[in-house]
Amino acid sequence: MEAKDIQFFRDMLNSMLEDILQKGQATIDDMTETVEVYADPADRATAESDRAFTLRLRDRERKLIKKIQQAMTRIDDGEFGVCVECGEDIGISRLKARPMTTLCINCKSKQEEDEMVRGD
Repeated sequence: MEAKDIQFFRDMLNSMLEDILQKGQATIDDMTETVEVYADPADRATAESDRAFTLRLRDRERKLIKKIQQAMTRIDDGEFGVCVECGEDIGISRLKARPMTTLCINCKSKQEEDEMVRGD
């Protein structure tokens, strides 16, 4: 992979990380500032449901942060864009779609097929 491609993905991953961290901080700010009293129990239930949904999203993003950081480490180590399963290069289009991936499309397809057979 060329240096310009590596820099493109480094910038992309940094941007993703920054976006996730900003959303997380906004959620924290919103939850610490908001003290609402609801006259109707249905309104309170809706607000609690929305809050729980937001927290689930942030938890998924927390897990994504780890994957982004691992991808940044692979960039630093010169291992970015190489499939951990077969050792082949991961296609640029796949990396653009999911820059933190560690599997080429063929190995990922095989992994998904295996999961379907096992019922995972």
